[in-house]
Amino acid sequence: MPRYFVIYKPFGVMSQFSGEDRTLGELGDFPGDVYPVGRLDKDSEGLLLITDDKPLNHYLLNPRFGHKRTYLAQVEGVPTGEAISDLQSGVEIKVDGKMHFTKKATATLLSLSPTLPDRDPPIRYRKNVPDSWIQLTLIEGKNRQVRKMTAAVGFPTLRLVRWSMENLTIEGFEVGEVKEFEQQEIYRLLKIQPEKLFPKGSNMNKSHNRNKNRR
Repeated sequence: MPRYFVIYKPFGVMSQFSGEDRTLGELGDFPGDVYPVGRLDKDSEGLLLITDDKPLNHYLLNPRFGHKRTYLAQVEGVPTGEAISDLQSGVEIKVDGKMHFTKKATATLLSLSPTLPDRDPPIRYRKNVPDSWIQLTLIEGKNRQVRKMTAAVGFPTLRLVRWSMENLTIEGFEVGEVKEFEQQEIYRLLKIQPEKLFPKGSNMNKSHNRNKNRR
């Protein structure tokens, strides 16, 4: 049976289990065959799903299915209405050496700063330059996409936190905290129907149905 771990990844930790820098192995004793679904950069924080469920990994990373990922981005300056509109309609960014026009997104300039744990170390502020927070929901996940998008409209990202994937969130988590979830709960929160991932008659489908009948 697959296993699912949700992590509030701290700043400065790599989204991998080996390397010379700080890694996910510092946060818990994970099984040897699990891996992150998507990645967060070393300088980004927030929700990271760790699992050995390969069909789920493929499904979530396929932009055709349009799974929503919500980010909280602290940016330098206060974005204009035009900048927010551009983020929503799409902007041109460079991905793997080629120009890419981002898919439509949901972008909101927050009137209040979100309630988040302090970052360690804190961001570097520039004197006499205000900062603000944007909530941005994407249905694709290109490399450093949020940072590239806010920079493209003139407001560089200072701090970036992935808050949720669909209804799976890090609300109530402490930085570095790890929680294990059951398959049923993960699929419900991610709005995934198992029959779309597993063909009828497969071992995974039978296992899911057995667990469902126990509830």
